[in-house]
Amino acid sequence: MRGHSAAIHGFGMQAEASGCVLFADVSGSTKLYELVGDKAAHAAIDLCVRLFSALTEQHGGRVIKTIGDEVMAIFPRASEAAKAAVDIQLGVNEMAPVDRVRLGVRIGLHFGPVVERNGDVFGDTVNLAARLTEMAAKGQIITSLETVQQLEPIQRLDCRTLYEIQVKGKEKGVPLCEVQWTDTDDATTMVAQHATTDAGEALRVVYRTRVIELSEDHPSLVLGRDPTVDLVVPDRMASRTHCVIERRQSKFVITDRSANGTFIAIDGDRELILRREEAMLRNHGFIALGQSRATATELVEFFCE
Repeated sequence: MRGHSAAIHGFGMQAEASGCVLFADVSGSTKLYELVGDKAAHAAIDLCVRLFSALTEQHGGRVIKTIGDEVMAIFPRASEAAKAAVDIQLGVNEMAPVDRVRLGVRIGLHFGPVVERNGDVFGDTVNLAARLTEMAAKGQIITSLETVQQLEPIQRLDCRTLYEIQVKGKEKGVPLCEVQWTDTDDATTMVAQHATTDAGEALRVVYRTRVIELSEDHPSLVLGRDPTVDLVVPDRMASRTHCVIERRQSKFVITDRSANGTFIAIDGDRELILRREEAMLRNHGFIALGQSRATATELVEFFCE
């Protein structure tokens, strides 16, 4: 692809190009359906999706596809995608609650080379943007440091560095950043506190009769089927040293080290599969080693408190 990429301006039929891929995903939509019913939930999510699409076009982007409660879009430049992401967060934040349930959105974006075919785009840039969306908490915009370097100077002032993740197929880790989308210092503090609350000050891990709490005094936990690890999970699909959970400042990050992957099911979200990658644990959910929660007989439950 090197030497043949070109910036996407009119989003024509170029086979190879560069652009900023953005995913916007309504957070907790499954729980919303359970709480308010199909009709009210569908109407609220449809309103969010239409808002995502309108703001994408307003900032010079193009909606590639809509899948349920998620929109995938592409922009010629990272600066335009970041402006759209901020406006999407502000727009959802101003929406009225649905039967006392306040909606949220998770956004991930990444700039890089893409392959365009028949109106769709493919490639590592798309995959990484999707991964960043899965890692974002409700109300967050997550991007890569590489993308932040493409932003306008004034936009970069609203970005803060997070941590580095390992991505399959990349030799070096990918440093992550958060695009803060509020206009005042008080509101910025509120968003940071919200993200910290989602992560929790302590992480309680429950497996069968064992309960382990991660905190400042006990900052890490290794899971696997080897008898020497901290939490032994005798699942035939588990690796000897399968994954590790670490406390990083106010967040808890799980890193997959296995052959078959680590499956994370957070309440209200789609199941996340880690393959030599990292993700942030938040709220409440389940960890399955080497297979989906749907088929696993051994599940590790976690509570961010």
